[in-house]
Amino acid sequence: MSASIQNYINQRLQQRKDDNNFRSLKVIEDMVDFTSNDYIGFAQDKALTVAIEAEVKQHHFANGSTGSRLLSGNSAYAEEVECFIANYHNAEAALVFNSGFTANYGLLSSLPYKGDTIIYDELVHASIHDGIKNSKADSLGFKHNDVSDLEQALQQAKGLKYVVVESVYSMDGDLAPLKEIAALCNQYDAGLIVDEAHATGVYGNRGEGLVGALDLEDACLARIHTYGKAMGVHGAAIVCSNDLKAFLVNYCRAFIYTTFMSFHSLAAIKCAYKQLANAGDNREHLFNLIKLLRSSIQLSDKFTLIEGNSPVQSIVVAGNNNVKAFAQSLQAQGFDVRPILTPTVAKGQERIRICLHSFNTEQEVLKLAEAINKL
Repeated sequence: MSASIQNYINQRLQQRKDDNNFRSLKVIEDMVDFTSNDYIGFAQDKALTVAIEAEVKQHHFANGSTGSRLLSGNSAYAEEVECFIANYHNAEAALVFNSGFTANYGLLSSLPYKGDTIIYDELVHASIHDGIKNSKADSLGFKHNDVSDLEQALQQAKGLKYVVVESVYSMDGDLAPLKEIAALCNQYDAGLIVDEAHATGVYGNRGEGLVGALDLEDACLARIHTYGKAMGVHGAAIVCSNDLKAFLVNYCRAFIYTTFMSFHSLAAIKCAYKQLANAGDNREHLFNLIKLLRSSIQLSDKFTLIEGNSPVQSIVVAGNNNVKAFAQSLQAQGFDVRPILTPTVAKGQERIRICLHSFNTEQEVLKLAEAINKL
């Protein structure tokens, strides 16, 4: 390697260490899971594993898709799964992507164009920010979940207007005021794009997401459903109109220029959806645990439990050193919780991010709350 490049890499890594936010990969075992996004336990569900194996055996496809969808990667099975997804979410069409990141990035970097304006909640995911950066459109951020600030941005916007929000925010765990946002989008002729990553599988009678639970499907230009969280598998889909799907097939570089996912991944998505409709007990237990945790935590004035009734419960512990020490103390007691550091969140908003799951027990939640209260 070039000596100058090696020096640059070392300097950047040292900067992370100096700022106390150096990241490294870790394997944590034999702890109670309060950190994964496996909200309703599908990732470890044996019945889902059996269903996927049976679906794979029933068909005889190659191990890999062998190419992009526009070359050799398409199949009747892929189109069947997309129709299934669209019907499940009460939409005209669906387009499957290899991940939620590429779905968000691909949509926002290809659809809004020069002279248009993307208006986004300041706490949207990094994939949305990256898509916006690679779009030719202008962009305006608005204060988190602030409908008045959103309206001001809509009044300033030029060209075609796109509003991008998450239904459930991954770091705060709070919900977007989707009804009010949808009403503003209708008033100002803006297209509403909702990332349902942390709502898919959790909200709605069939786990269809928060948009479906609120009967707002027709108010959305596009919704992004991610499968690596509550669904327990991998991949994502954009659900939208037939015309928008055709547009993405023609213009979305993140879709056009990548090898499509394997048949096994498609089968896993289909089987997860079939099981999702019957996971009401999982969701009911999950929401009971959320209420139990929130009612059991008692914090001093130094810490803040962010408001929200989602599986993501966050306690603000300001400062990278403080939040790391907080997390390490809980980990030493057998609870797998992780600190969220600056720059992932704003300085002063560092937090412990607790994820609850349907496979957690009431006793585990009460013990975690007790440990937090002592800290």
